[in-house]
Amino acid sequence: MLIAQISDTHVLVRSSEEAVGARRAENLRRCIADINRQGVDAVVHTGDSVHHGMAEEYAHLREILADLEAPLYLIPGNRDRKDALHIAFDDLPYLPGDSAFLHYVIEDHPIRVVALDSVAAEERKGVFCARRLDWLEETLAREPDRPTLLFIHHPPFDIAPDYLGGYRRPQEAEDLAAVVSRHPQVENLLCGHVHRLHHESWGGTVATTMPSVAVDLRKGADAANQEAPSYLLHVASIDGGVVSHTRVM
Repeated sequence: MLIAQISDTHVLVRSSEEAVGARRAENLRRCIADINRQGVDAVVHTGDSVHHGMAEEYAHLREILADLEAPLYLIPGNRDRKDALHIAFDDLPYLPGDSAFLHYVIEDHPIRVVALDSVAAEERKGVFCARRLDWLEETLAREPDRPTLLFIHHPPFDIAPDYLGGYRRPQEAEDLAAVVSRHPQVENLLCGHVHRLHHESWGGTVATTMPSVAVDLRKGADAANQEAPSYLLHVASIDGGVVSHTRVM
């Protein structure tokens, strides 16, 4: 299975007078053009799709994403407003319409894709309360032998020096790791939010974060290249294992 991951596009309204507005839109368009050339099975956006959570921003985002040829799966970030996102993409059948959390599972592929909602209203930091933990535990327990990828916005671990104490209640991040560690079918945790590339062992699996598609917001070593947008391409095998590549435009 071939999955493209994009994240932290921070799209502004089309009419924005900020110079970065047009640049961020072009960053995303360039990634989409390359994703279409790869013949991917799915595209997952791991949050902060727009910058202010405005309906006009989501309209601009939707216009750009319309060029994608593969199925698109959206996960909220702290910059997103879940109600506005839901309204803008109300035709996406996988988005739950009767839940406080935008958790869902994609069962259409050999590899199971589980989307996690780490966002709370008016909260920049990650949140993963007991109800979310219960949902994840039950979801993973239903398919113990099926290779699974988890996608989330907030990484539940520190990445010095740019991302420390990323969860409002640190115990929630520890509890999330404990749940995942009980389910060896989880091949990777794939995250956004920190605007930089990072890999580490976590929760009995491997966790990866990616640079922001919006190049003006990149951090760490990824900030050195402020011209070329990039995204991650994940090659997931039904026999287990994921190989991730950075695609630079």
